[in-house]
Amino acid sequence: MMKLQFGPVLMAFMMLLVGLSGCIFEDENTSSGELFAVFSFSSSNENIRVGDSVSFDASSSTPADGSLTYRWDFDGDSSVDKTGKTAEWSYDSVGIKMVILTISDGFGTSEQVRNITIVDATAVAPVAEITQYNDAEDCEDNEIDEPSTPKIVVWMCYYDKSQTDRDVSETTTISLDASNSDAGDPNEYIPDYDWDLDLNVDADNDGDAENDVDLSGESVNWNDVEPGEYEVKLNIVNSQGLVDSDTIKVYVSYAAKWSDFEIGSNTSDNNELDFDVSISYDKDSGNTIKIAVAELTYPQQDDGCINTFANNCRAKLDVYSYNEDDDEAANSSHIGLDQRDDGEDCDEANDCVHLELRSYIFGDAENDNTYGDGDWTFKIENRERANDLQVESFIIRLVYV
Repeated sequence: MMKLQFGPVLMAFMMLLVGLSGCIFEDENTSSGELFAVFSFSSSNENIRVGDSVSFDASSSTPADGSLTYRWDFDGDSSVDKTGKTAEWSYDSVGIKMVILTISDGFGTSEQVRNITIVDATAVAPVAEITQYNDAEDCEDNEIDEPSTPKIVVWMCYYDKSQTDRDVSETTTISLDASNSDAGDPNEYIPDYDWDLDLNVDADNDGDAENDVDLSGESVNWNDVEPGEYEVKLNIVNSQGLVDSDTIKVYVSYAAKWSDFEIGSNTSDNNELDFDVSISYDKDSGNTIKIAVAELTYPQQDDGCINTFANNCRAKLDVYSYNEDDDEAANSSHIGLDQRDDGEDCDEANDCVHLELRSYIFGDAENDNTYGDGDWTFKIENRERANDLQVESFIIRLVYV
């Protein structure tokens, strides 16, 4: 009888397994990066009806290095309906459909589960509407014209600031009202009013930066709003599950006034006073200052001055501006004494100087012609007079509209 020779065959097979072990049994820690599944979806209609084609996109999943595979389950039955980074699907029945995206890099998996609502083709959609309003006047009692496009315009006015509070740090409350929204059908109602206060941040990590629920309710108060330019979105759902949305720009400008104080001589330790402000210039987020103004009014001659030298009592104060890196952006020192009459309170007894910084000053800080936004300082400085000087008023305005 012939004897089977297993020894050489078995040895060759064992060597083959050793050679392949790096591919077949590789440790999960060799994953190319942290797995995070996220997808968005859209269709030609905001409300997805029976028969509509829905586009699904998982391109925001990570890592985005080409190592991922994508499996789609469009009806929550644990079966793979399609593969690929993007996919199209349509539904033939109404209801809430569970969509599951599963990604893998060959070593680990991650999934995201989202529900989408499919409505009847004849369903009537609601209409979302945010109520616009604006202050009647700005802080100088100038009438504010009603905007031609829907927006909310608010001025924060603090005209009695103390010398112990030289920071622009106040916030305000913005009222948001959706009571003019319509359910779409007289037999329906709106159970959900959701407000997204930052359309550039996807707080719930669902792939859609404009559907976060920061506040809920038909009428809400948005607290602790700093001076700036904002865009908010209202998302509503009616009792049939149909949705609609509305967005509105919100402009919050600011003015503060300090009155009747003194600044030291140019040889003293208190010959300058700092006033700190926070300024936003971010085109991507839609928060961009239009203009920042510092207005200084002071008596041409201080009452306590002794005119030892010619013109010694002719006061001269100036405003200087510095960015958060302490780079000087602009100052008023070039304005001659005979030109300091541009102001409401300026007359033969008072001088006025304005330091006006247009929006381009605060652009990209990497540009040589701009200084960036962030924390800025306006300084009143007495660089030239050897006597204490009186200030009648100092006003800072941050205009975002």
